[in-house]
Amino acid sequence: MRTGLDRVADGDSKAARLIAGRNIGLLAHAASVDRALRPAVSVLREAGAHIAALFGPEHGFAGAAQDMVGVGNVDGSEVPVYSLYGDDAADLSPDPDWLRGLDAIVIDLQDVGTRYYTYVWTAALTMKVAASVGTDVVVLDRPNPLGGVRVEGAPQRAGYLSFVGLYPIAVRHGLTIAELLQWVCDHEQLDREALHIVPLDGWQRGMTFAETGLPWVMPSPNMPTLDTAIVYPGGCLIEGTTLSEGRGTTRPFEIWGGPGLDVAALLELDLHGVTLRPLEFVPTFQKHAGAACTGVQVHVTDPWVFRPYESYIRMLAAVLPSLPPDARWRTEEYEFVSDRPAIDLLTGGPELRAAVDDGTSLDAVLAHEARGAAEFDGQRRAAWLYEK
Repeated sequence: MRTGLDRVADGDSKAARLIAGRNIGLLAHAASVDRALRPAVSVLREAGAHIAALFGPEHGFAGAAQDMVGVGNVDGSEVPVYSLYGDDAADLSPDPDWLRGLDAIVIDLQDVGTRYYTYVWTAALTMKVAASVGTDVVVLDRPNPLGGVRVEGAPQRAGYLSFVGLYPIAVRHGLTIAELLQWVCDHEQLDREALHIVPLDGWQRGMTFAETGLPWVMPSPNMPTLDTAIVYPGGCLIEGTTLSEGRGTTRPFEIWGGPGLDVAALLELDLHGVTLRPLEFVPTFQKHAGAACTGVQVHVTDPWVFRPYESYIRMLAAVLPSLPPDARWRTEEYEFVSDRPAIDLLTGGPELRAAVDDGTSLDAVLAHEARGAAEFDGQRRAAWLYEK
């Protein structure tokens, strides 16, 4: 199987026509490498591109910054590096002047298949600005590490779009980044002809990441392994609580908990494809840094059976009622939004938070999530580049 960047590296004629001899801006990060682990900058230059500008998403072009940490532009280097994640929401889109003079902006980003992961929204915002100034967009496609078959979680309700879900899509969307950008093109009624895609060669929707033969390279500092990506559609929900999602440990999103948390209710849950192991941990940074925490590590035993989004919803509903009502949910500004709780932005509405706080059944919440996922599953197929 070959990624879009691999096809450029191999001298694929269709890919070369989009790259060779052109003045290029490159939106990429630390995981933008070919199968031999050569960075995209080197591959594109060898293919005959002139790299005139670099663009970095959240975490920066080098992938070193932590989550929600603003990154500045880098001036005075051989090639300017523009940040697309700064100190406020206005910094999420490129300045149109940065794109003028470019023949194309090339997007090569490894997504992890989950709505909250912001790289796809950086790509979408960049594509919109490029369309406004007449700059071509070339997407070097990469596989969805969660596969392209299963969909989980309803699209956001009206009023709950944010940078952890800029468009109304399922939590686990089952699309590659190129397919998702095609979906955005249609949603925004942009001209698909200005979106040039170098598709994957040999990828099928049901493939596991291991079957691709590609090396796993951390796309962000707290996405160290494929196991992290597998739990992330649910694990990221912990960010919306006062509990630690395991940042500051070696297994973020798999390990989670808090000081004095009673995990007995977690161990009684009937979850599928997963085993919960109680443990103690001490985060080295962010929530509860330096404090002894009790919690669990989520060990996925069967990724095809495991439903991360539903599983973490059930886990949160099991333990959060043991905390005081005013000590359950994160209240700080989250991804440039301060007028509603982070958990509502992540789930796409207030229903989960209300059910937990009111002590009511999750049945209605989970039924809504399942219906929404099924509806999106049908809608997304118009953007498919690859069949099952």
